[in-house]
Amino acid sequence: MVATGEQERGGPIIRVALIGFGPGGAYFHAPLIATTPGLTLRVVVTSDVGRRAQALRDYPGVHVVASAAALWDRSSEIDLVVIATPNRSHAPLALAAFANGIHAVVDKPFAVSAAEGRSMAGAARAANRLLIPYQNRRWDGDFLTVRALLAQGAFGTVHGFESRFDRWRPQPTGSWRESGEPGVAGGLLYDLGSHLIDQALLLFGPVAAVYAELDTRRPGVTAEDDVFVSLAHVSGVRSHLHASALAAQATPRFRVSGSAASLVKWGLDVQEVALKAGEKPGGAAWGHEPPERWGMLGSETAKVPVPTLPGDYPAFYAGVAAAIRGDAPPPVPVDEAIAMLDVINAAQRSARERRVVELAPART
Repeated sequence: MVATGEQERGGPIIRVALIGFGPGGAYFHAPLIATTPGLTLRVVVTSDVGRRAQALRDYPGVHVVASAAALWDRSSEIDLVVIATPNRSHAPLALAAFANGIHAVVDKPFAVSAAEGRSMAGAARAANRLLIPYQNRRWDGDFLTVRALLAQGAFGTVHGFESRFDRWRPQPTGSWRESGEPGVAGGLLYDLGSHLIDQALLLFGPVAAVYAELDTRRPGVTAEDDVFVSLAHVSGVRSHLHASALAAQATPRFRVSGSAASLVKWGLDVQEVALKAGEKPGGAAWGHEPPERWGMLGSETAKVPVPTLPGDYPAFYAGVAAAIRGDAPPPVPVDEAIAMLDVINAAQRSARERRVVELAPART
């Protein structure tokens, strides 16, 4: 599936183009691509002069072009395109990649609706190309720890799951993410909610019913900046998910409640801060969290600290490389990302109609 004559140990080198070099492209994609064996960052697409200079400084030898059209002109030189652009452009760019015979990784949410996601998945199948949604927080250390404890039966029977991504952003930035304009897919439900819902589905399975409250609190913002979503999982677990741009003080990141024990975990995964500080992914110390930030497992009368497993964002692109070589399935199956979008669309409807919305059995 890789059309290049260049070789390294383990197989052909996969040539990558990155569309978008804002914070997402510069911090959450480019460093991981550049440090993943088997991948090489060949092209960056950005029309911003400052970002162009940053790309050339950080990745000597990379080609920088100003538009996706210029990228498609050299499509024979690219095996994989990574799309880190505003949400409304994800589908058109991915479809163009497939038309040019190129695999695509698409930042979350990979589509603005479940229907659009299904259409993109169909186009990828027809072109015999991979469509891989970028849900990097599946490799947060705290989330990996919750998954491991769940697999060990440490909670007994889980009945409640609380998960939060809170920020303190009292002043609007004017970003498209704060726009409620139809089709833009701005707002916290699409942004942080994509992570919260994806993690809940991965832990506790499909959802039977959704209830949501989506509020806009800050002057000048037209998209929701304060979000609550309740998921009734088919498994019997109920997930309460929160995201806010107006959390002046921190609250627990996770609270897992079960018949035998509960886990309370504070603080966000350390990898985001490390990437933004310019640290290179990988190495023995990557993703490790200090003991003072570990979660506490047990009951009110008997609880113990639980070491946080190392976060592992590099695993995503290692999985992408393996999938393109045909050695493994994609690290994030597209049908799971479509199920997440089904929940987002149900949450939007619930908030609009002020009622619980029942979901039909999942389909792809």
